[in-house]
Amino acid sequence: MKSRLMAAAAVGAAALAAVAGCSSSSSTTGSNSGSGSSSGSVTLHLFGADYGAGTTNVSTTTFWNQVATAFHKKYPNITVDVSTVNWNAYPDKVKALIQNQQYPDILEGSAAPPYAAEGLIYPTSQIISQSTLSNLVPKFLNDTQYNGTAYGVPWTTSTRALCYNKAMFSKAGLSSPPTTWAQLQSDAAAIKSKTGNVGFGLPLGSEEAQAESLLWFLGNGGGYLSSSGSYEINSAQNVATMNFLKSFAASGDTEPGAGSANRTDLWNSFAEGKIGMVNCSPAIVPIVKLKGAVSTSDLGVTAIAGKNGPLTQTLGVHDDIVAFKSGGHAAQIKQFLDFAYQDQWQLAFNNDYDLLPATQSGDQAFGQQNPVFSQYMTNIANSVNYPAKPNWTTVENQIKQTMGQVVTGNPASVLGAIQQTASTASS
Repeated sequence: MKSRLMAAAAVGAAALAAVAGCSSSSSTTGSNSGSGSSSGSVTLHLFGADYGAGTTNVSTTTFWNQVATAFHKKYPNITVDVSTVNWNAYPDKVKALIQNQQYPDILEGSAAPPYAAEGLIYPTSQIISQSTLSNLVPKFLNDTQYNGTAYGVPWTTSTRALCYNKAMFSKAGLSSPPTTWAQLQSDAAAIKSKTGNVGFGLPLGSEEAQAESLLWFLGNGGGYLSSSGSYEINSAQNVATMNFLKSFAASGDTEPGAGSANRTDLWNSFAEGKIGMVNCSPAIVPIVKLKGAVSTSDLGVTAIAGKNGPLTQTLGVHDDIVAFKSGGHAAQIKQFLDFAYQDQWQLAFNNDYDLLPATQSGDQAFGQQNPVFSQYMTNIANSVNYPAKPNWTTVENQIKQTMGQVVTGNPASVLGAIQQTASTASS
């Protein structure tokens, strides 16, 4: 997902050592207790992203160990060995595991298509029961498809909206949030002029340029893909969008250095009462609560402004679980995932990190407990995810490293270079 507050220290080499034998997960012959595996005692290796301490100060490793312990009590012949690594180090650690063929049985935090293209992972239908499958949010499950077959199981999700400071709006003489780009730019100018604060936070730096860019593309009828599913990053709509952002940044109504500004920094500044508006996800809520400068009653959440009106579609992201075939433990993996996808665990995880459940029953219960997230949950049905293409990671990395150049350079050239990579990289 790469869209949340990450604050934990890296687990580092110890985590890798713990999964060093993942490609040869042990299974010993033994009597079946009747409540677990059909093939004796099995150890499943779960490797995942560490999302930090969360609001309850419980680490992701501790969370998964709690699930594993409860599962083991019910299925005593299946042990789940848990290792996680700090989100910032996660991509490189996973890449090393895959290159060394040290496949965990269960991997949490990655998109499915690249592994499906290599024939490494089970289809979703083989690793969760039909009842669990039917309870997943359909939109996010569809995003895990490769060649028409789902290969991932969405674990935690998020969508995007526009956050605005109601108190700051009042001081600037603004009565309602903007719905168009022209209104947003005008409101940003009013905030700067009348309060001395930054009007709009525009993060085109390397942390999450791919997310911010897509939100703006969608506002002008663009996106990363054409209607036929091919890359169309340098479309006329996208180039026009980036030309607008270039002029917006040059106006001085965004923060200085928008091309290198990162989302987390701007969300912190918003929570400190220094920025009037930012595009946001549910993960901004704990930051606002922690900083204390903006009351939750002054935290406005609404649809993101588009060129001619509010977005009818917004970015929806999810971190998925995939299961590798190398250990041959599909049956045991299915038992564990069916257990882990119960509402009890979906709610515990997402309440801790202020994210959204991946199950329909979990979303319903979560919404009742957390009405502040209603706008985000409304956006789920019409959300747009990143391209489900095996080469997306390559394209995404270039977007992160170069998209910020649009505010000082030639937007058409920047988008053209990214399109060239998308067209020539393995797809």
